[in-house]
Amino acid sequence: MESYLLDWANLLLRWVHVITAIAWVGSSFYFVFLDSSLTPPQDEDLKRQGVSGELWAVHGGGFYHPVKFLGAPPQLPKHLHWFYWESYSTWLSGFSLFTVSYLWSAGTYLIDKSVMDWSPNAAIAVALAFLVVFWLAYDGICRVFGQRKNGDAIVGALLAVLVVMAAWLACHWFAGRAAFLLVGAMIATSMSANVFFWIIPGQRTVVADIKAGKPVDPIHGKRGKQRSVHNTYFTLPVLFAMLSGHYSFTYTHPQNWLVLVGMMFAGAAIRQFFVLRHGFKLGRNAHPWPYALAGILAIVALLVWLKPAPQTTPVATNSGATNAVSTRAGGQISYKTLQAVLEQRCYMCHGAEVQMKNVRLDSPEAVKLHAQAVFQQVVVTRAMPMNNATAITEAERGLVKQWYEDGAALN
Repeated sequence: MESYLLDWANLLLRWVHVITAIAWVGSSFYFVFLDSSLTPPQDEDLKRQGVSGELWAVHGGGFYHPVKFLGAPPQLPKHLHWFYWESYSTWLSGFSLFTVSYLWSAGTYLIDKSVMDWSPNAAIAVALAFLVVFWLAYDGICRVFGQRKNGDAIVGALLAVLVVMAAWLACHWFAGRAAFLLVGAMIATSMSANVFFWIIPGQRTVVADIKAGKPVDPIHGKRGKQRSVHNTYFTLPVLFAMLSGHYSFTYTHPQNWLVLVGMMFAGAAIRQFFVLRHGFKLGRNAHPWPYALAGILAIVALLVWLKPAPQTTPVATNSGATNAVSTRAGGQISYKTLQAVLEQRCYMCHGAEVQMKNVRLDSPEAVKLHAQAVFQQVVVTRAMPMNNATAITEAERGLVKQWYEDGAALN
């Protein structure tokens, strides 16, 4: 029953997380586009009001005319829309999902004993420390260097070093799948912390000063924009980290930290292309195609690097770990032969006592029901057994492959 309830919690939290993330990323991308696409106002009345930029757009059968004030508007409206619940909801749902999916069963999902053999409590504590320490280090870099001359370049370089260090540590301490997700969660936490600690407080200070008739300090706007721009560059790397768990060829590679860093670099470079593209259309920048090319070349390089070498299918023998015999009935691997592998490698999580993901594999009928999933998880993605906790051999994976491709015999 616990596994069943956890699956429901995982499903619902994942659903909410995706919905809120779409809202947050969508609004973030829109405002970066808007800020990059503003043109000086032509109307004299707008100039007198202090408008620094305007944009005309058409969407959904209507015309829109957003404007941006250089400082304080002549008068604050009665209803002022704030953009922060998208961020907070995304982080809260994401952290809850991380707790249910990884921290709740840290011994299974967070720890790979071939990488680091430690207790679940220690792994949980270090994983949570990643979220906090990265934010403190990143925030410290922004505080010290953010407002200096060439501060953006300095912050960017130091931040890149920080991410590479975190990726290396995570991939050498945690199971690969968990490490990728943890690095993504670490960066996403800093994104939401930017909103909570800097962007929204700065905006509240500006609004309070306007209402009190005080002069507005432009530093709040500069800091808020700086953190907002950081967030937009974080977005694509974070999205890759969150999606990578479905593609085990990335996080199971011996140098998986380089795969993670490479894909994050590609995401940031491609995002830079889109950010600068808006300015190019207005004649402000040179064409940013080198950034897109750099991102694409990084992905192509990883694609070539990760290409699996051709392998012959190994066959389990009597000397194998399961003592399985590669006998064929009518040209097929027999179910009895397959069962020996399942019993030793799969029953502990998918047997009579425990049914992870509500999957049982301890009967011919159950195996027939999940035959394609077994093939996909064991042979294609190699995601199962989780972190290879039961030490399945290559010969046994090859046996599963033969069994499925021969027709998944149940006799």
